[in-house]
Amino acid sequence: MSTSGTTVPEEQRRAILVTGASRGIGAAIARAFASHGDRVALHYATGRESAEAVAASLSGAGHIVVGADLRDPDAIRSMVDMVAVAFGRIDVLVNNAGIFVAHPIDDTDYAEWQHAWQDTLTVNLVGPANVTWCAVRHMVRGGRIVNVSSRGAFRGEPDQPAYGASKAGQIAFGQSLALALGPRGISVTAVAPGFTETDMAAIELAGASGERRRGESPLGRVALPEEVAAAVLYLASPEAEMASGTVLDINGASYLHM
Repeated sequence: MSTSGTTVPEEQRRAILVTGASRGIGAAIARAFASHGDRVALHYATGRESAEAVAASLSGAGHIVVGADLRDPDAIRSMVDMVAVAFGRIDVLVNNAGIFVAHPIDDTDYAEWQHAWQDTLTVNLVGPANVTWCAVRHMVRGGRIVNVSSRGAFRGEPDQPAYGASKAGQIAFGQSLALALGPRGISVTAVAPGFTETDMAAIELAGASGERRRGESPLGRVALPEEVAAAVLYLASPEAEMASGTVLDINGASYLHM
């Protein structure tokens, strides 16, 4: 891995696919890999212009923007194959894309409840599973898969139960694949951020709610997207092979578990 500003030989530039890279944590992850000399494929679902703006801001060259609705298995396969054709392989997959839908059980009618569960599990769990299945076909020994989960996988999400369940499922899915893919030299890990300073969390982090969220951590703040990206960058590194199966908390001790 090179540091920013260092020229990396073309054959050593890794091929990275980051889902949900048009903003927030995904955009920060894309920037982190690009600053280390890697080629990045930035996936988006609907925000093509935002993804293209992020791609234009990346250091280095050879980055691409690819779109797919993670609800659509065929679109996923086409998107992943497009990345593999453009780069010749996929070295690192970061499953970052996700949705966060409020549906508290006492305040949601049955139809809304069903829709929230179906949509959230499809985008946050089944979609990443399908992306992973497709990407693994283009990985060789040394490949890395990093899933962006959430502290909600452990502490629960009373107003967004499908989100908490999807993120817990993502961790179980990743740990199962760590066992399945380890013999092939592919490691699978996860990060579990708490609240992070992104536009997706802006409403929750405003006013009294924001003060309460920042007060959950003894550090008195929430994470920056760049801090989550730094953790992903490490887990995707050659040095992190023995971390396979790991879940790395990035929540400032706002939630602790054994």
